[in-house]
Amino acid sequence: MSDNRDMVVDTAARLFAALGDGYATNIAEVEAAGLTDLLLPIEDGGFGGDWGDAAAVLALAGAHAVALPLGEVMLARRLAAAGGLSLDGRLTIAGATQGRLTGDSFTGTLSQVPWGLEADAVLAEADGRLLRLDVAAATAQRSFHPAGEPRDTLVFERVTATSAPEAGLFAQGALLRVLQSAGALDAALKLSVDYVNGRQQFGRALAAFQAVQQLLSQFAVEVAAVRAAAAAACEAADAGHAWSEIAAAKIRTNIAIGAGTAAAHQVHGAIGFTQDYALHLLTRRLWSWRSEFGNDTYWAVALGHAIAAAGADAFWPQLVARSDRLNRRA
Repeated sequence: MSDNRDMVVDTAARLFAALGDGYATNIAEVEAAGLTDLLLPIEDGGFGGDWGDAAAVLALAGAHAVALPLGEVMLARRLAAAGGLSLDGRLTIAGATQGRLTGDSFTGTLSQVPWGLEADAVLAEADGRLLRLDVAAATAQRSFHPAGEPRDTLVFERVTATSAPEAGLFAQGALLRVLQSAGALDAALKLSVDYVNGRQQFGRALAAFQAVQQLLSQFAVEVAAVRAAAAAACEAADAGHAWSEIAAAKIRTNIAIGAGTAAAHQVHGAIGFTQDYALHLLTRRLWSWRSEFGNDTYWAVALGHAIAAAGADAFWPQLVARSDRLNRRA
């Protein structure tokens, strides 16, 4: 799929720039362009793309503040196909699951479900299984994250679920947020640079002040770090052993979101907090994504426990072995 990446990126860029208002119309246009099937294997009717392709498209979606569950649908269709679950209808994924699977019956609550009320089915993980649950069987409650996008709650009571072996939905959901954040941070940096170059203060452009230059240079370092972490996680995901890389990437991305959004708002001053200026479309999403699919503490603790469980003597050999596998793949 990498050979066709430029074509896919061009298609996505034109589409995202032209999207209007209205979820139903926009999701239909994205589906018609085939972007929701980017990670779906060719034998299942998809593009057969890799995580590098997804990274390029999702970074664009993040930069354009696309208010659609594009990554969630991509991932849901990939996981459903891999697990032999039905691809019928519009799918999404659950950000958090509380409940039990007894036989093929699920009772529990799915929360942080992106556009759950608009989906036909949702994928979640419980008791070591990947579940497909029909949204129509749930008691649903609409909720929103700070940027105003739906994050719904679905309650199921003894509902029949089709299932497959657990497939790392939560970690791959975190990877989606890393990739979207990489694009949104880059767009926020560009917006900040354009603003300080055009804004005059004390008879000269804000960009001429050393303190502003230093702040934006630090912001640029954060953006570069997220890009590098995202690229490493995508390489590992394509190689089939990505948990540690995703954990590290989510931690590094969350750190960058804190530093980067603070810098963006600082150089913009009061205008950066207004509804009429585009910065909030990026920063409010970044603040939301920071806590979704694991916040800083969750991933730092999980990664620390994994390293400690393997033992001190295993750390360096495992790190080198993972690096060698990625180098051979590249």
